[in-house]
Amino acid sequence: MKPTKPKIAITMGDPAGVGPELALKALASRRVRNVARPFVIGDLPLLRSIAQLLGLRGPKDNEVVSLSALKAGEARAGRPTKKSAAAMISYIEKAAAMAMEGEADAIVTGPINKEAALLAGFTMPGHTEFLARLTKTKDFAMMLGGSSLKVVLVTIHEPIKKLPRLVTEERVLKTIKITDNAFKKNYGIKKPRIAVCGLNPHAGEAGKFGTEDIDSVGPAVKKARRAGIDAAGPLPSDTVFYRAVKKKDFDAVVCMYHDQGLIPLKLLHFEDGVNTTLGLPIIRTSVDHGTAYDIAWKGIASPKSMIAAIEAAAETANKKR
Repeated sequence: MKPTKPKIAITMGDPAGVGPELALKALASRRVRNVARPFVIGDLPLLRSIAQLLGLRGPKDNEVVSLSALKAGEARAGRPTKKSAAAMISYIEKAAAMAMEGEADAIVTGPINKEAALLAGFTMPGHTEFLARLTKTKDFAMMLGGSSLKVVLVTIHEPIKKLPRLVTEERVLKTIKITDNAFKKNYGIKKPRIAVCGLNPHAGEAGKFGTEDIDSVGPAVKKARRAGIDAAGPLPSDTVFYRAVKKKDFDAVVCMYHDQGLIPLKLLHFEDGVNTTLGLPIIRTSVDHGTAYDIAWKGIASPKSMIAAIEAAAETANKKR
């Protein structure tokens, strides 16, 4: 008997963005159906209305967990409202609850907009932090990746001026450990090779360009190695990605801040990059792009990142069975 494909819950994301279109395209994708049993958490009348508008296959009743948060006429392309923002948040809450209760093997989240979320009083920095709170997870990390590169962030959405204070030995070590554990459990790599970027140019060049790499990053790497983790660093970020991508020296690159990791990642995987939250008790992946209000409901949004995120979630779910 063939093993059952994992049940993947796809959140609709911001109703005013490209999320509904991506969800519809995912449901219709042969690639998705080859690896998973997908269903959407959102609002069925709205999805059917958008499907009709774009000439896409409308979802069946059993393909949508409809929350009745929005009616078909209560969302407008590119124009988020307090009501659509509240609906967007409710989709995430329902997905997390279903995954925690075992009703979904993994969740894949559609894109949200933080400014729009504020309309509904949402104060979390982003999806990742919100899901950590919903699942009562203290130690977690954001990973973004594609077939050629995977980066894990020590800090996520933080101003550059705060980094010297935020990049601590404890925080760097915790991120290295989360990465090591996740790659063993999720990807079956017995001894993951982890590169750790320095915070400063040339990893500080022996203190010439700042002491954070001497005071925080270096000691964290040493402690990780003493714990049996194959970590290297602090390494200059202007060469480490070449080593990871071209020379295949590393399985993951731990980066100190958002743009340090996401610039090379998006250069290589702009359309098919996947956002994965490491450390959660549930499997969560997401698209690696925003709501794209300017092209919402026009039928031209690429589903590549959504499909890649579903495939990644399904692969991880199968390995955890």
